[in-house]
Amino acid sequence: MTGHYHLVGIGGVGMSALAQALLDVGARVSGSDRLLDAGDASDTLQRLRRQGVALHPQDGSGVTTGLAGLVVSTAIEKDNPDLLRAQALRIPVLHRAEALARVVEGRHLMAITGTCGKSTVTAMAGWMLAGCGFDPMVVNGAAVVSWDANGRVGSVRRGAGAWAVIEADESDRSLLNFSPDLAVITNASADHFDIEQTRQVFDRFRQRVRGAIIDGAAEDGTRSPGSGARNPEPESLELDGWSSRFVLEGVTFHVPAPGRHNAINAWHAVRVARLAGATATDLARALADFRGVERRLQRVGELRGAVVIDDYAHNPEKLAAAWTTLAGAFPRVCAAWRPHGFGPLRNMLDGLVATFARVCRPQDTLLVLPVYDMGGTADRSVRSEQLVECLAAKGTPVQQVATLEDAETILRAAATPGTALVTFGARDPGLPRLAKRLAE
Repeated sequence: MTGHYHLVGIGGVGMSALAQALLDVGARVSGSDRLLDAGDASDTLQRLRRQGVALHPQDGSGVTTGLAGLVVSTAIEKDNPDLLRAQALRIPVLHRAEALARVVEGRHLMAITGTCGKSTVTAMAGWMLAGCGFDPMVVNGAAVVSWDANGRVGSVRRGAGAWAVIEADESDRSLLNFSPDLAVITNASADHFDIEQTRQVFDRFRQRVRGAIIDGAAEDGTRSPGSGARNPEPESLELDGWSSRFVLEGVTFHVPAPGRHNAINAWHAVRVARLAGATATDLARALADFRGVERRLQRVGELRGAVVIDDYAHNPEKLAAAWTTLAGAFPRVCAAWRPHGFGPLRNMLDGLVATFARVCRPQDTLLVLPVYDMGGTADRSVRSEQLVECLAAKGTPVQQVATLEDAETILRAAATPGTALVTFGARDPGLPRLAKRLAE
């Protein structure tokens, strides 16, 4: 895939991964991002710039004749200046998933999707196949520890082998751009859609898969109401502090990531990698060396004996899995969480109330930040204050905080041995930066 592509919103996790993948296959890349307009060049944007990506304001100035395509995501609104300029110049407009489908053409495709866990399963499957000598190309929705060497964006692995492993996003139905040879559906729950709409999206995806599917949504009974499926888990599953182990085909797999949810993630990844032809023994050896995914219960460092942890969790299921894991390892959790959008907060409000009320212990503290607002025409009629009021009425130890700086002050004051200081949430680059400041 050659030519010059301009990516709108190039600093986002999906777009930055596509930018790296396009560079790897020889394309020329430029892009724009609202962070740049606000004078904020993230680490990811700086990595792309150092690789030759031209970065522009999101005002149409970077869109010029001669582009092979303008790449957008579903989040890009119809009045975006870059999009309007491309339309005026009759430049082809591609969705991010369409562009990624072109990048992986000619390879055997393994697509990982699901409401929760898909980034971790993608990382684990790609890591293990690499460790087994398959040399896969991997395009993920989160950075994998050690894949950012030499200034690369860590969510992409350049590979020359026959397989490509990708994370396929259900949030905008763009997973339907792919017809993979193998697939994983980790699970299905209400997030961007209600549960019935979510099931329908995954049903349509199943019809596009040419080969076998590791279907966690069907296995755990979420594929359809009354399916009668049991809640499955690996054979001989044992949780051991910040790791776990299970047995498959008589081989013991050690998972160097915390929590039952990560054991399930590894189980999915191992099974789909077996379908690709890797042996169980080789996969067990490779998994034992897995170094983790950034912003997935990532231990950033310490502050006065407290452990600083950064996590991407933003919906009820992910927050429940992460908080439950932390509660099993630390006597106290003090966490700052920011809703990543007005629509998601509105759709998930009841689930968030139920989750936080259930997992927050009396000794814990939940700090709720304002909704992350990227501008545009979003319906702003829902606020973080509504969540805080509902939780306070249930006796949950919750506080409203106005800024990241306010959250930092409270987190620093809570730093004592045995405490986990946690930043939770998607989209906002200030959350991982806060975690790093605490750890410094």
